[in-house]
Amino acid sequence: MQIMMATLLFIIPSGKREGEKLMDWNKCKKIQWNIILLLGAGFAIADGFKTRGLTDILSNGLRFLKGAPTLVIVPVACVLSGIMTEFTSDDSTTTLVLPLFAELAKSIEVHPALLMVSGAIGAQLSYLLPTGSPSNVVGFSTGYITIKDLVATGLPLKIVAIAALTVLLPTLGNIPA
Repeated sequence: MQIMMATLLFIIPSGKREGEKLMDWNKCKKIQWNIILLLGAGFAIADGFKTRGLTDILSNGLRFLKGAPTLVIVPVACVLSGIMTEFTSDDSTTTLVLPLFAELAKSIEVHPALLMVSGAIGAQLSYLLPTGSPSNVVGFSTGYITIKDLVATGLPLKIVAIAALTVLLPTLGNIPA
């Protein structure tokens, strides 16, 4: 599907000048392919987690949450998906952790929304590495932003967001048992 979409860029007219397409070879040569490959690698890692059974290993490793209070479950789910999202894209992390957390919720006997909302929000906290989200890639590809800059700015944001989620998620309402 992605190859078809990329091919269409060479076919669809840009509308600026007669005969000009959205993409031509000169523009294509200027693309920073290393960043695109990083994003693709993130999707491949997420798929590898699923197909090789690593999601089952993660689920078994998190069974210690059974009987734990909400103030422990929420940050653990958020931190887990928040760490994973730094190495894969936020979309692929969400695709990976939501089914994992839904199954885990059944086994530790909590409402799935508790883990799934925590995991989904945690997966969007991809501030530390360029692979986490397209906006990180765009900023990093300019050459003006380094990984050190991303970490220095993103780590406090991530910590505050996890703390806020831990405090605020239980106030959203009663979670039916």
